[in-house]
Amino acid sequence: MLWPDSVATRELTVVDADGARRSLGEVDIVFPILHGPWGEDGTLQGLLELVGLPYVGSGVLASALGMDKHFTKTVLQQAGIPVAPWLTVTAYEWGQDADAVREAAAGLGLPAFVKPARAGSSVGVTKVKDWSELDAAMETALAEDDRVLIESMVTGREVEIAVLGGRPGEPARASVAGEIVVSGRDFYDFAAKYLDAPGIDLVCPADLTETQLAEMADLAIRGFDAIGGEGLARVDFFLTDGGFVINEINTMPGFTPISMFPRCWQESGLPYPALIDELIQVALARAAA
Repeated sequence: MLWPDSVATRELTVVDADGARRSLGEVDIVFPILHGPWGEDGTLQGLLELVGLPYVGSGVLASALGMDKHFTKTVLQQAGIPVAPWLTVTAYEWGQDADAVREAAAGLGLPAFVKPARAGSSVGVTKVKDWSELDAAMETALAEDDRVLIESMVTGREVEIAVLGGRPGEPARASVAGEIVVSGRDFYDFAAKYLDAPGIDLVCPADLTETQLAEMADLAIRGFDAIGGEGLARVDFFLTDGGFVINEINTMPGFTPISMFPRCWQESGLPYPALIDELIQVALARAAA
């Protein structure tokens, strides 16, 4: 656990699981490379705001929006950006009238995906190929969150692009794109992302025309701006026969040297160390504005 020593200083203490406390001393800036609840959902960002510590990445609102699939889609749809059709179901609604949910979900067609609204890394996600599988999928998703999305499957290439927010008064910019090539798996699930399961290739740069890349970059930046993004984001798309559809906006994407966000910027001419420095400088400039 990270804990501020005082709102009057920039000193932080780490409290280990056994209760041991280790002081980090005075901190200039925080780079919160954390995933999931309490990391990228705005809660940590709120803590840092309260104690006046500059940090890399989006603020409270954009972090919370990016973490919540329902509200991300709602904001993007309002901004005129294509998203997959979906239905949001609460645990209460499912418990009160599951038949009504099943009837509404049927309008989305098959296959469909059932997802917790606020969980990352494909945790709790199920691909439903027959409506007889819906109950089990809902149980899996509701174990992670009390709000669940049932979403139409979008058929297309899975492509991603990295966005860097600008300094005050400067626009955001986008990298080249990468592609997730899935073979022999139903979808890019948790095992493929973190357990090195086979059937996934990450290709960067993706094979796109200049026109496609320009359109994708424009949509990504529009989506980033629509949620009030700052610092960085990885925007995930499906490229369908009818064009691009945004799947998610990740306000704190994976950040190992081989993760898609750094790889996209590496292929765009911004090496990993320079990328980290740029993100820190942007965050400091925004804090000073």
